[in-house]
Amino acid sequence: MFGKSLEKAYIEVLAGDNAGKQIKVLFNPAEYSLERSNAYKTTPLPGLGGPLIQFVNGDAATLSMDLFLDDWTDPNGPPGDFLPFASGSGKSVKDRIDEITLLLDIDPQLHAPPPVRFVWGPLRFRAVVEKLSRKPSLFRPDGTPARAHLTISFKGFTPYDEDAPKVRLESADKTKRRQIGAAETIWEIADTEYGDPRHWRVIAAASDVDDPRALVPGDWLKVPPLEVSNALNRAN
Repeated sequence: MFGKSLEKAYIEVLAGDNAGKQIKVLFNPAEYSLERSNAYKTTPLPGLGGPLIQFVNGDAATLSMDLFLDDWTDPNGPPGDFLPFASGSGKSVKDRIDEITLLLDIDPQLHAPPPVRFVWGPLRFRAVVEKLSRKPSLFRPDGTPARAHLTISFKGFTPYDEDAPKVRLESADKTKRRQIGAAETIWEIADTEYGDPRHWRVIAAASDVDDPRALVPGDWLKVPPLEVSNALNRAN
């Protein structure tokens, strides 16, 4: 580890007018937070002790961190009254803030903020900038920020035509017979076969079931093909 040069993190613009541009951070973050969650739908059903829980989709991951900007400790920063040692060849805190803030603006080519990738060693996080807050704490005589803390959040981004799953909205094309298992209900069968327990009426109508609570394990049901428009009308 000793003797190796410090690898700097950077934000790479992936598309739009500034595609390929790399925005290097002045100081690597001291830490970062990476969060991911799933969304579930609960459906209360009569006769059950608890609701059915159905997976809906995975939420996009979020990467959050604090970045520190400081002209005073940047030898390449712009010279000033209190920075006599600076070479003036680098970017000021204001320039760095403006450069990152532009990632929230709508790109003329994309008609949306550009996708980016945050890269730091093995971490390669493709995302869009979701939120940015800045807190200047030191200023030049004219009020220009010379030191600031940025809190930035990236929302994981995947192009729809690249990795998005192909959602199947209809069931199998043929009617099939299904036997009720132990401790199983018509609502659970509808959830398994159609992905929504509210479609139990489709099965009940095909199987001539008047009272779904009268069904017992071992009974046979007909599970017909699910027409999306008709099923939605019956479920509502």
